[in-house]
Amino acid sequence: PTGVSNDITVVGYGASDLEDTLAELIEPMGRRLSPDPRPEAGGYYRSDHISFAKRGVPMLNMRPGLDLMDGGIEAGRAVAEDYAANRYHAVTDEFEADWEMSGMVDYITIMAQLGLALANSDQWPNWYEGNEFRALRDAQRAGLE
Repeated sequence: PTGVSNDITVVGYGASDLEDTLAELIEPMGRRLSPDPRPEAGGYYRSDHISFAKRGVPMLNMRPGLDLMDGGIEAGRAVAEDYAANRYHAVTDEFEADWEMSGMVDYITIMAQLGLALANSDQWPNWYEGNEFRALRDAQRAGLE
């Protein structure tokens, strides 16, 4: 848990036009998208979201970025490294009352705004050209048009 970040990290960056919708949403806030700093860890394919992708449904696996408004990338990396080394999938990964939660509140607000933008849109999200899940989504959409 951290403060508000200047960026939103997209795990599997470059996969679907949901990224474009998110980028348009956060740009007026002075924010930007950042690709996953550790794609070699396979987070995209190990996420719960991949079940949607395997069915052709575009998914967006995102999280608060590392470039914190208070402390920048150095502070964000320090928090991420500490979490990975001391809490990730460990018995010490428990809530603490003194956590800074403003970043999570901000992130959840952005997710809600993204969901609302998608719900109010008449555009169907799709995978970018060349994505391995694009053909399945195109076939699904052909049945709806």
